[in-house]
Amino acid sequence: MADLNNNVFTLNKYTAAVRDGTVGAASWNAAWFGGGYNTSSSPYTKSTVDRVIFSSDTSTAVAKGPLSLARYALGASGSTTDAWFGGGSPGPRSTVDRVIFSSDTSTAVAKGPLSSARYYLAASGNTTDAWFGGGAGPLSRVDRIIFSSDTSTAVAKGPLSLARAFLTASGNTTDAWYGGGLPGPTSTVERGIFSSDTSTAVAKGPLSIAKYAPAAHGNTTDAWFGGGFGGGGSLSTVDRVIFSSDTSTAVAKGPLSSARYYLAAGGNATDAWFGGGTALGPILSTVDRVIFSSDTSTAVAKGPLSLARYHLAAN
Repeated sequence: MADLNNNVFTLNKYTAAVRDGTVGAASWNAAWFGGGYNTSSSPYTKSTVDRVIFSSDTSTAVAKGPLSLARYALGASGSTTDAWFGGGSPGPRSTVDRVIFSSDTSTAVAKGPLSSARYYLAASGNTTDAWFGGGAGPLSRVDRIIFSSDTSTAVAKGPLSLARAFLTASGNTTDAWYGGGLPGPTSTVERGIFSSDTSTAVAKGPLSIAKYAPAAHGNTTDAWFGGGFGGGGSLSTVDRVIFSSDTSTAVAKGPLSSARYYLAAGGNATDAWFGGGTALGPILSTVDRVIFSSDTSTAVAKGPLSLARYHLAAN
């Protein structure tokens, strides 16, 4: 059994505990995809939250309790027990909804708002806090939400080095990496250090191609940025950013099963699931699984979302 009897929490230790059965974490067993937009089904703006269970990911995702407010172009991050979906449109909105994994059939509860209303933003976090960065404007603002006091208004922290929207984010327990976006498109990847989050984020090694509206998920050592729009078309490219050498250009790995943008991603320590999106026409419910240990292979399409949509967010 994993030893959790100390005051130093690490994601590796938590992962070991999950594997040993010491603890069970919903966020490491499933991903929640929330919100979105689909012009082929009314109402166009969605409050749908789909749960993808990793152990049975060939099944169609099951719709759970909805967001408190239908919206798209939002961001999402979470802990081992809950997810926070923030911002979005129409609006823009400052709304932050909390989805409790253990009771995810209930409607999400609105919590303390972002410090300013915005959309086309991105979010990353650790077990205690989430940071929501960027947004249409474009904006460089980064807000910090403290999970233990999530009824308070989020506090603005050190900004991004580059104001942008249509970006994405991933991270580990100590840092967040924000990648892609507009204006541009840009290949810029910025690192925000959680322990010194009043400082301006620092630009690191870029993505392999400039793009906007990708999605990202990672583990303790790396992040995978998938899809997006760049070079005149939708992309299937998946870039791997290695945290320990994040000044290097990201390396393109095995692609998604189809090119798309305005998608979202969630996952665990071993795999990422990229869901939804659009590809210059079709609105997709496709969910692709990227296996980190064999990330040179083409991602495999798994059970779809319950509803095709794009401009969604995931945790």
